[in-house]
Amino acid sequence: MTMRTFQVDPDRRTLHGSFSRDYEPILEVESGDTVVFRTLEAGWSLDRTGHCDSTGESKFQPRDPERDDGHALCGPIAVRGAEPGMTLEIQINAIRPGTWGWTCAGGWDHPVNRFFGIAGSDQTFEHLWHIDPAALTAVNSRGHKLHLRPFMGVMGMPPPESGIHSTGPPRIWGGNLDCKELIAGTSLFLPVPVPGGLFSVGDGHALQGDGEVSVTAIECPMDRVELTFHLHPSVDLSSPRARTPHAWLTLGISEDLEEAAHIATGEMVNLISSLYSVPQLEALALASLVVDLRITQIVNGVRGVHAVLRDDALGVPSSMRHPLLPDRSQP
Repeated sequence: MTMRTFQVDPDRRTLHGSFSRDYEPILEVESGDTVVFRTLEAGWSLDRTGHCDSTGESKFQPRDPERDDGHALCGPIAVRGAEPGMTLEIQINAIRPGTWGWTCAGGWDHPVNRFFGIAGSDQTFEHLWHIDPAALTAVNSRGHKLHLRPFMGVMGMPPPESGIHSTGPPRIWGGNLDCKELIAGTSLFLPVPVPGGLFSVGDGHALQGDGEVSVTAIECPMDRVELTFHLHPSVDLSSPRARTPHAWLTLGISEDLEEAAHIATGEMVNLISSLYSVPQLEALALASLVVDLRITQIVNGVRGVHAVLRDDALGVPSSMRHPLLPDRSQP
């Protein structure tokens, strides 16, 4: 079968700011097809002005106050044959940022800003960044130069319940995961919640630390986000997983940070048990020695923790593959 490549650009037909199983897909693809997206920054801006507030002529218009209240997302993309109980793999081939971005601290009512006493509208600091997409660097007006690791903050599918759902919290079907490890060369594995999957992407981040502690990353548009979709009908996950070139990640999501850590750990124990054919109790003991827990983000209401298992942690060659990541070098 010949795999196809599609292009999706941001316009009124392709943009939305919420998740819903009731949205009509803008495109239907087959497993193995690739979609190349161009995305706005999360706040729907078309230029470099007015990013820390919620108003301004630079914002994409028109916007529906209910449907378009959240991150600017492109989609949804339907994957033919996707059904609940299956797993959708999003293979991240390339991510190229635009030429500008911004980062804020303070200025609106948020638990982080209330903690630091900067929730007032007059208590805002903004970095504006000039991005060099070829060199993958960003420079601000103060001369700070940062090396970038661009990724998409939001990749996911809607909850199975009808209605309109916020893009703010991450869910087991993806969404606002804000996991900085999901750079080009990685794959994200998500449980399919609804027929067709209805995948959307947006919220480009040129750089972010674990936690995203000011509530923003280097928020930026993306000139190219190349994703290939693979459907795994026989794999049924209960939470997101990811594969980097050198490690496996399991992601835990909960309003309680400790519970999120337990979920990530439990999923990693299941993965180790499967990878190495050992009982779960033995896998838990091994995990205590070689698995790192990292705070994905603490700012989206629902917290995230990801557990990391490097390929070399237990003396197994990095070429080792799991059934969730078939060797596509074979015909």
